Amino acid sequence: MMLGASQTGAAMAREAPDPPPASTSKTVAAGGDIPAHFKPMLSTYDYDKRDVMIPMRDGARLHAVIIVPHTVKHGPIMLDRTPYSADKMTGKVESPLVDETMRYVFRDLVEDGYIVVAEDVRGKYKSDGDYVMNRPLVGPLNPTKVDHTTDAYDTISWLVRHVPESNGRVGTIGTSYDGFTTLMSLINPNPALKAAVPINPMVDTWVGDDWFHHGAFRQEMMDYVYGQTASKDSSSEWWATGHDDFTVYMRHGSAGAFGRSMGMEQLPFWRRLEAHPAYDAFWQGQAVDKLLARAPLTVPTLFVQGQWDQEDIYGAMAAYEATAAKGDASNRFLVMGPWFHGQANTKGTALGPFEWGEDTGAWFRHHVMLPFLDARLKDNGSPARIAPVTVFQTGSNTWRTYPNWPQACAACADTGHALYLQANGGLSFDKPAADAPGFDEYVSDPAKPVPYRPRPIRPTYADDSTWHNWLVDDQRFADGRTDVLSYSTPPLKAPVTITGAPVAHLSASTTGTDADWVVKLIDVYPDIVPEQPELGGYELGIGMDILRGRYRDDPAHPSAIPAGKVVSYTLALPNVNHVFLPGHRIMVQIQSSWFPLYDRNPQSYVPNIFFARPGDYIKATDRVFHTPDAASYVQLPVVASADGTEVAGP
Repeated sequence: MMLGASQTGAAMAREAPDPPPASTSKTVAAGGDIPAHFKPMLSTYDYDKRDVMIPMRDGARLHAVIIVPHTVKHGPIMLDRTPYSADKMTGKVESPLVDETMRYVFRDLVEDGYIVVAEDVRGKYKSDGDYVMNRPLVGPLNPTKVDHTTDAYDTISWLVRHVPESNGRVGTIGTSYDGFTTLMSLINPNPALKAAVPINPMVDTWVGDDWFHHGAFRQEMMDYVYGQTASKDSSSEWWATGHDDFTVYMRHGSAGAFGRSMGMEQLPFWRRLEAHPAYDAFWQGQAVDKLLARAPLTVPTLFVQGQWDQEDIYGAMAAYEATAAKGDASNRFLVMGPWFHGQANTKGTALGPFEWGEDTGAWFRHHVMLPFLDARLKDNGSPARIAPVTVFQTGSNTWRTYPNWPQACAACADTGHALYLQANGGLSFDKPAADAPGFDEYVSDPAKPVPYRPRPIRPTYADDSTWHNWLVDDQRFADGRTDVLSYSTPPLKAPVTITGAPVAHLSASTTGTDADWVVKLIDVYPDIVPEQPELGGYELGIGMDILRGRYRDDPAHPSAIPAGKVVSYTLALPNVNHVFLPGHRIMVQIQSSWFPLYDRNPQSYVPNIFFARPGDYIKATDRVFHTPDAASYVQLPVVASADGTEVAGP
């Protein structure tokens, strides 16, 4: 049927959009082209995004972003309390599809029917109040009436009242600092809190997490302290003054001198770090594992650890162990994967050159984390069929489940699993022979410290930084240095499986009056690995850590090392679950600096190493003994076989 001219014109008029007002289409708009308020059309979005301010008991309001998928009508809430911007955590990209806006772990949660809430902690980004780094509990270290425990309690109370799509059950989750706030929510918990997932949490930052390791200051965290506390929105960025951090830190001398050159004396937290180099009441009073040990754990908690966590390798295990003595054992669950810091949240197919044969991060989230949460937070949730302990065993590259952890005790009296340092660079389960040479020695020179990874060492947050990989760096860069001792077994004829924390016992002397001792437990690959040639001879660190000698007897009260005297040192290495395979060798490396990851020990005793002067840094001759009456060894948490129950990946 043909339309007449009038009909055609009418049809076209009906289909054409209204023209814009002449005043805005033909002239420059007053005030420019950006409107004072723009309201996006959200009808195509599959979620609601709510920006709220939540009142706390002291009148401060904390900013939170609430993500409610349209499919959720009576669902649980997962709360992440963060100093890293709630807006950034919930808005990777702007999209009408919720799973495109979320990072891995949040995406898994919303796809599984969870309401996700990210909240700026007190004093950061859009939240009111004062920010205090790792704010301690109300008490001697915190004279206010609020802390992360009270803020979590008040936040949860508000959420269950003001999110109508909620079923009234809340879980807390977070990684690193957010893992710390997750653990703090477990102290005097809100009754609506039914589950928690602390991932790589900051727990004891003097013993083995961010700020120190057994007294040695982690000066590569200075840029974090600067960026986190110099401004509320973390917009004050640390700037690199050189391509190689090794050169930059050497140029400035002590950590205190470097801090002053960056104006860090203006930062209260930096001043507290400088004022508390020892494990005094300041650090002991805020150690979260000690706080958790005071009362039974009443909220089911899934502690998540990374075997190669380059930042908080201590925390999850320490918190898990601290909650063992009291409370219902069925509330404690542990997972350890082959991950760098936070990799449980993302893709976990590989770390450096090591490939695991599956996406271990996705496997953990879908086979352990979500079943754990669903059982406790969803309406009529099915019982979670997950083991008390689920750990990825490296070497065999399999997931295994256990009834408890550790499976073997390195601190026990069974000396059959002591791996003794021997003369001529040997390493053996046999005690040293009485007639063998009694020690090895090296000169430790603060002017030429041992780098912690191959140079150039890029700044931690540089675009080309590989900071998250350094714990799996090939240790051959250090093997062979004259100030590094290396001991190794012959190629193994049978597998050696360790499940727990190796413990190093050194008998050593120094001509100085202070010294650091770095111990590395290493898996040395065969010279030829046909399926992956680049791993031929690779020296993979399995467990590595540092002890500042002045704290050998009492971490709270340092003392000088008697020069020239043989002294005993004990250093627990991080937890591992690893198989040294036949054909591989076990190696132990010992050195006295690990720079610039840790500040240099001047090797002459000074009251506070933060303020060591150039003249305080001296060379020292360090000796490591291996005689029957002054043995040095690493006690390995050996089990007879792989043990545990193997569980299949996806």
